[in-house]
Amino acid sequence: MIYRSKAPFRIGLAGGGTDVSPYSELYGGAILNATISLYAHTSLEVIPEPKIIFDSIDQDCILEYPCGEFIPIGNKLDLQAGIYNRLLKDGFLNTTKGLKLTTSLDVPAGSGLGTSSTLMVSILKAFTEYLSLPFGDYDIAHLAFDIERNDLKLAGGKQDQYAATFGGVNFMEFYADDKVIVNPLRIRREYLHELENNILLFFTSKSRSSSAIIKEQQKNVQDKNASSIEAMHQLKDQARRMKEVLLRGQLNEIGNILDFGFKQKRQTAQNISNTLLDEIYESAKEGGATGGKISGAGGGGFMFFYCPDNTRYKVKSSLKKYEGYFLDYQFTTVGANSWRAGK
Repeated sequence: MIYRSKAPFRIGLAGGGTDVSPYSELYGGAILNATISLYAHTSLEVIPEPKIIFDSIDQDCILEYPCGEFIPIGNKLDLQAGIYNRLLKDGFLNTTKGLKLTTSLDVPAGSGLGTSSTLMVSILKAFTEYLSLPFGDYDIAHLAFDIERNDLKLAGGKQDQYAATFGGVNFMEFYADDKVIVNPLRIRREYLHELENNILLFFTSKSRSSSAIIKEQQKNVQDKNASSIEAMHQLKDQARRMKEVLLRGQLNEIGNILDFGFKQKRQTAQNISNTLLDEIYESAKEGGATGGKISGAGGGGFMFFYCPDNTRYKVKSSLKKYEGYFLDYQFTTVGANSWRAGK
């Protein structure tokens, strides 16, 4: 028997960064995101050998460990190790059964679509299928967050775990004491189709580590940096505004919201953008895009642009001079899924 799962990546439309501690605890955060038809995939198989095998297809890495022992952290596949260690610690795993965990991503790691957290959710979903654990969506999302942030000490926010678990278009609220509220938005189908048509997803061919940027954002809030905190407030307000225009179908305002957010996000930390990303952004606007965003924490990875009135073709042409590429997608309504495949 093979236990499989997949969890969708997300596009953060507004409010990015306000889900990161300590801002969310002090002021409350708000984010609007949407999951897309690109996934983190997991397969989990019981094997006769008394060992644990991690096989990462996209990283071309296979690691093996003795069965039933805690796996040292600090290797290439720490996400897999962190989940295994937590489930072993909490008594969910049989210490004598060997397992092979195979993972793959539809997009490059570090590309700004929440790859690490989405992979965490996908792996946890496969384990809940295998172990028949009674975990709901909030349970899986919170456990993924807890392992990533507290066990593995990786910097970041909370939106990615909840987006991957719940799926769809959601307005999320973040408060102190780990309180998270996921509000699914009932957006008319024609609005979503138009949104898909008008938002171009562009990979800059420059993956990055988000940790340094996120740590600087956290420090700016801790140090009470007035301009940085005010920018975060503005980003949170833009998430609320984005929710309104999507529900009302005022799609012509989306570009302006994204453009304003792009400028505000740069005030929260250095290196969110750079010369190359600025050039790409301006070239897209010259082609007809009314706004855009660096996906995730910033520094590289994916960007996306809002291109109304069939300007998508001119925008594509204007970005041909860069090394990146466009990626097709659709918005999805379903979050992490798991199932069993006979063998």
